[in-house]
Amino acid sequence: MTATHDVGPGRYGAQMGLRVPFTGGEKESLQVSLDRHRDAVLWKLEGLDDAQLRRPMTPTGTSLLGLVKHLASVEYGWFCETFVRPADTVPIDPDDPDADMRAAPDETTADIVAYYGRARAAADEAIADLDVEDLGTAWFGDPVSMRWVLIHMIEDTARHAGQMDILRELIDGATGDHRPS
Repeated sequence: MTATHDVGPGRYGAQMGLRVPFTGGEKESLQVSLDRHRDAVLWKLEGLDDAQLRRPMTPTGTSLLGLVKHLASVEYGWFCETFVRPADTVPIDPDDPDADMRAAPDETTADIVAYYGRARAAADEAIADLDVEDLGTAWFGDPVSMRWVLIHMIEDTARHAGQMDILRELIDGATGDHRPS
């Protein structure tokens, strides 16, 4: 059994309720890292209204809600489509390749957050069922391991969580990578 530790305030990685597998196995450690960034993504939405979540904050139209929709779509893509599992991805529109980055007018905040929750659950099921060495086929045709997909999704989720931190700061001044204690 892996030893886990509650990380308290003032310690590296401090987050309320976070269980850190300091001596955990590879897959467990990778998933905990992914979950930490996933949780930061959701925290960035808390306390904001629909208009604030949808507000384009960059010249390219990036919004908090659009980033969540994108992350849901790529979780389904990388964890489910790559390993031939059921997925609910946003269809690719050749006329609008960035459609997964924007909340459509008919999509509610609750819809997109629920979509992210379903994607996360489907990805977690794939992670639980497969070994890090198991191979799938990426959308571009090359074989990729579950290990590579986990690392890639940690990178992608952390990148977008960082963008969300900046957007959130611009909206109301809130910053950080975890809920305040």
